[in-house]
Amino acid sequence: MAVAPLSPLACYRALQAHDARFDGRFFVGVTSTGIYCRPICRARLPARRHCTFHATAAAAEAAGFRPCLRCRPELAPGVTAREASAALAHAAARMIDDGAADHERLTRLAERIGVSARHLRRMFADEFGVTPVHYAQTHRLLLAKRLLTDTALPPAVVAAASGFRSHKRMASSLTERYGLSPLRLRRAGGAARPGGDTLELSLAYRPPYDWAHLLAFFAKRAIPGVEDVTATTYRRVVRFAPTQGGAAAVTGWIEVDHRPERHALRLRLPDTLAVALQPLLVRCKRVFDTAAEPDLIAAALGPLAADAPGVRLPGAFDGFELALRAILGQQVTVQAARTLATRFVDAFGEAAATPFAALSRAFPQPARVARLARDDIARLGIVGARADAMIALARAVDDGTLTLVEGADPEATVRALCAVRGIGPWTAHYIAMRALAWPDAWPPKDVALLNALALANTGAGQRTADALAAAWRPWRSYAVLHLWRSLDAPPRHR
Repeated sequence: MAVAPLSPLACYRALQAHDARFDGRFFVGVTSTGIYCRPICRARLPARRHCTFHATAAAAEAAGFRPCLRCRPELAPGVTAREASAALAHAAARMIDDGAADHERLTRLAERIGVSARHLRRMFADEFGVTPVHYAQTHRLLLAKRLLTDTALPPAVVAAASGFRSHKRMASSLTERYGLSPLRLRRAGGAARPGGDTLELSLAYRPPYDWAHLLAFFAKRAIPGVEDVTATTYRRVVRFAPTQGGAAAVTGWIEVDHRPERHALRLRLPDTLAVALQPLLVRCKRVFDTAAEPDLIAAALGPLAADAPGVRLPGAFDGFELALRAILGQQVTVQAARTLATRFVDAFGEAAATPFAALSRAFPQPARVARLARDDIARLGIVGARADAMIALARAVDDGTLTLVEGADPEATVRALCAVRGIGPWTAHYIAMRALAWPDAWPPKDVALLNALALANTGAGQRTADALAAAWRPWRSYAVLHLWRSLDAPPRHR
């Protein structure tokens, strides 16, 4: 049985304090009740002798515990890989969360991350305390439990969205594992469910969370028609392939705002996106960096993060979209890049129906861009060399030779990006930082970073900056955000 990387005494103290910073970093199994909880659970505190501690919900369930109906373990934030040896296990877990295990065998999943199935099982057990198969089963059950409790989706739709082959199989699994029927779960959450054709879900995080900084970052870069950012809310058009193999992609919208009193973000979306709910939830968690562990990051960054420990790494809903926007942003201001991206979307994007006047376009897909000629793009005022780079990138993504998703090897991806004519090391690192959610990116020759470190006019500025940044590993991406934030004027080349 895997135990979280905290001592049992430290875990119990966090449970006593209902400390949200440890939410999702461990789960407590209560032997006297057979229930497992999050450390923030407000149920009566169990005696220490009745507590066992587990690194994941799946590990707690493998030990025979059922999820608490009060604190709801399925709502806990995720965790990040702190060591290189755990990165592959986390990459596999993200693919499972994304729905991969529903239509891929373990051997194929292992091949996707470049290891054998046996090695994957061993890494997974070391990191999560369970096998990939057990992890996938728990993920499906907890997602089904969440949707039955929080939405009015028909049980058959819940079953499909959660990765079950049928409603009957979902119902029997919930009864066998949790002793709960779909009807009981639906009754338990009836008062909290929104009506109509809109779903509402919660994305928990560990405080502090600097929502204002993240929202401002997105607002400066928002493409009209694709995104809309207000003083409190983020909205955008999204396009997803459903978890069921062979089904057509679906286009819709999302709306995200902050619920600080709950240490959570609220996600709203149309029920037509239920078929793609697994990858959508994974994507939203990445974009808004809800799995970050701010205490660990702040400890590594020291004084750099002292005045804003809740800064998060802005992710990307689509790696291809982010990469094209990064190419458009080379050597120009953020505002100029936004103008060029708007022209590009207006010319080649797809119409999207939403209830918001500000949202009307979906970013063009790789296959669409791959068929364009240089002149098609250049006529929009985009430099020809960048147009060539955009087309080359689209072809590489479209034919599968380049993968821009979280879990891809960041260093290999940087090399592959730099092999595309017109993409340099800075742009490649920036793409990896945001599209791959790489927490340790350090864009080279970034004038803004050198200015923030007062090294721009020194002969050994980059070498000195690199040496300073070594102390911030493996969280150099967060150091980049703090250094950019420290400048009065927004840096170029971003």
